[in-house]
Amino acid sequence: MSDKLSHFDDHGQAHMVDVSGKAVTSRIATATAWIKMSPETLAYVTAGTAKKGDVLGIARIAGIQAAKKTSDLIPLCHPLPITKVSVDLTPDTSLPGVRIETTVKTTGQTGVEMEALSAASVAALTVYDMLKAVQKDMEIGGIKVTLKDGGKSGRFEA
Repeated sequence: MSDKLSHFDDHGQAHMVDVSGKAVTSRIATATAWIKMSPETLAYVTAGTAKKGDVLGIARIAGIQAAKKTSDLIPLCHPLPITKVSVDLTPDTSLPGVRIETTVKTTGQTGVEMEALSAASVAALTVYDMLKAVQKDMEIGGIKVTLKDGGKSGRFEA
C-alpha cells in the first residue's frame, strides 16, 4: 500500500490525478450492496404491486444512470467512456430484502470502482425511494468493491 494518497499534491491540496501517462487497458469493477426490509415490504417487490411501479426495473435503470454520472457526483473522478454497466437486483427472503450486484467496464487509463459503487448505492437508494411509503426503517448496507481488474495495480478480489 502506498504511503501517499493520490488525490493530494505535495502541498496537501486536493487535485485530480493526472492519468495521461497511464496505459489504456481493459478495466472492470464489481460492487455489491443490500437493502433490508420487512417480509411484507419484500412481498410488494416480488409481486410487482408497489404503488410507484416496477421497483427492481426502476432501480436497475437508476444504477446504470448513476454509473454514467459518477464524475458529476464525485469531484475528483475522471469522466470515463463506459462500455458496459449491469445492475442485478435479487430479492432475498433470508435477508429479507434485495441484494444488488453491479459490474462496470471500460477501456481507459483509470479504473471504474467508483462507477460500480455509485451504481450499487443509487440502486439501493432507489429501492428505498420506491418503497418508503410502506416502510421507512429499511436499512442499506454492504456497499463494497468485490472485484477490480486492469491497470497497473492488477487484480483485487474481496
